[in-house]
Amino acid sequence: MENEHAAAASAAVTITTTAVVDAEKIRSEFLDFLRRRRSAEVPLTVEPATPVLNPLYQEDPPPTFSEAMESCPRDKIDNFKELLKEENLYLHTEESRVGCPVLILSLKGSEDQKRPAVVFLHSTHKCKEWLRPLLEAYASRGYIAIAIDSRYHGERANSKTTYRDALVSSWKNGDTMPFLFDTAWDLVKLADYLTHREDIDPKRIGITGESLGGMHAWFAAAADTRYAVVVPIIGVQGFRWAIDNDKWQGRVDSIKVVFEGDFKSMN
Repeated sequence: MENEHAAAASAAVTITTTAVVDAEKIRSEFLDFLRRRRSAEVPLTVEPATPVLNPLYQEDPPPTFSEAMESCPRDKIDNFKELLKEENLYLHTEESRVGCPVLILSLKGSEDQKRPAVVFLHSTHKCKEWLRPLLEAYASRGYIAIAIDSRYHGERANSKTTYRDALVSSWKNGDTMPFLFDTAWDLVKLADYLTHREDIDPKRIGITGESLGGMHAWFAAAADTRYAVVVPIIGVQGFRWAIDNDKWQGRVDSIKVVFEGDFKSMN
């Protein structure tokens, strides 16, 4: 009996070790894949920026309210606006790319100690400013709250069709990766920056996002274990289930221009 227990324990250790090795292998391969898609990398630098007064939303009409964004009210703090510290900056990591726009909210004085941080990611056609209610809510509770503009969104877009155009170009030419991966790489570089800040506990960085942002959160956390907690909102897309159960229409409608463009090119 003792030999059987020993054999079972040995097998469990072997399975566990194998699983860890496989996870590391997959993570390494994914990071290599992301690196191959980059323009020339440069040492990470931080450029101060100014607040965005008129955010670009790629929707008509622009969104005005979201139940999800208002779902977490700010903690009741007197003079909250006076205590709120806002940082706007660009992270430069690639030679031929505009820097990644970042918005960070925290309470003044939080730089005196290392605090937990949460990265929030917006949904399709939105931008980092859309997330401000959640950023303020978490900042009011002592977190360092961070948001970025995903590729082809916000400050990284120049028109209301930038994201749509990138999707079509990716589908037809394979020259862009607007749906998931490029922003996942940005989030790896964001982790480089966050883990070196004096006011952030590098072991307590979480990440979340809504819809497209939820998928970005999954990929970032898979690629980079410095994101200790990942809790996406609507971040899973079961494509096979959607087809098998005739529930694919929502996904098609959300990127309809891609499908329409492909059909037009075939006719």
